[in-house]
Amino acid sequence: MLAIIVIAAFIIGFNFLKGKNVFGHTKTLYAKFSNIQGLSASNPVIINGMQVGTVKEIINDKSMNDLTVVFSIDKDIDIPSNSFAAIYPNPLTQTRVEIKLGDAKKYLKDNDSIKSLPSSAYLDDVINKVDPVILSVNNAIQSLDTLIKKVAYVVDANNKNNLTASIENLNKITASILASSASLEKFLNTENGPLASTLQNANAFAANLKANNEKIDHIISNIDKSTEKIATLDLEQTIRSLNAAVISIKNTLTKLNSSEGSMGMLLNDPALYRNLTATSNKLNLLLDDLKTNPKRYLSVSVFGKKDKGVSLTHPLPDTLNAPYLQQKN
Repeated sequence: MLAIIVIAAFIIGFNFLKGKNVFGHTKTLYAKFSNIQGLSASNPVIINGMQVGTVKEIINDKSMNDLTVVFSIDKDIDIPSNSFAAIYPNPLTQTRVEIKLGDAKKYLKDNDSIKSLPSSAYLDDVINKVDPVILSVNNAIQSLDTLIKKVAYVVDANNKNNLTASIENLNKITASILASSASLEKFLNTENGPLASTLQNANAFAANLKANNEKIDHIISNIDKSTEKIATLDLEQTIRSLNAAVISIKNTLTKLNSSEGSMGMLLNDPALYRNLTATSNKLNLLLDDLKTNPKRYLSVSVFGKKDKGVSLTHPLPDTLNAPYLQQKN
């Protein structure tokens, strides 16, 4: 019994020293790295500065390019599925694995894989946190290098010629500005400049207006009188007369449209139209018959014998469009 107890205590102590939780419930997670930065079994797993597990083992392939780190985590801890694991080497203490928690609502389960980041990213993060002055110096050196390159580019022979040409153009522009300033000064000269002449003409025009002020008042007065005369005209009587004329014309048109009076009956009674149409048809038929049988109406015989041919009852072909043919049809 003593030997069994000693062996059990040895196994429990050995597993405890290896970082295994002998008495608690844990879950296993896997993460793949290309460089584990000296990580070994039993190294701690940290979340927000607190140890929540240990590294169980490290599995490598033959090429040593793909290293799988297996670590156990307290089962009661929920780790979002978008979390990632990072290896942080420490020259003073042991290397550790830190888990950066994500914000997903889904959590990792036992034997799931967790995302990892390259070790170089963590090393840069450590350097930036330990000594931010190094980063500032690095940025300053890069800025200085860029400045030196720009200065060298400006000092180049071709750029010298361009700079010289630019300075010459600037001198020409300056000379042009000076000439424009002189012209403007000449224009604004109060004694003999164009602006002075324009102001003099304006003053003369104002003086003429002032001298003819009475005439202008008289013209305006005449306009007022003419307006008053137009306003006093008996426009109302003229409008009444026009209204009476319009009413009279309207009454006349009404009578013409009705059957009252001679003109109304002449315009509206269809009997006259039918009589005129019938007379025209008879006249056309008579002319056609005269054209066809002239001997019936004009006798030129020696014995005075008249033609007793049959009279026309239908129009000739050249009178197919005659009104009486359309009436007959």
